[in-house]
Amino acid sequence: MERVTLRIPKQQIEEVEQMVETGEFPNRSEAIRAAVRDMLNEQEDTTEQATNKRSWAKV
Repeated sequence: MERVTLRIPKQQIEEVEQMVETGEFPNRSEAIRAAVRDMLNEQEDTTEQATNKRSWAKV
């Protein structure tokens, strides 16, 4: 795993810390990794939908 340094607004970090404190995530790093995974999955889904729409339009 690679280390990445990020600058995140204080309010967002406080919200992430709150999720850690409530047990939703074990630590900040895992919470941020989950957010990145969600973003990548969403992008993948959007790309697949766009590809499917274009394929349908060609038929």
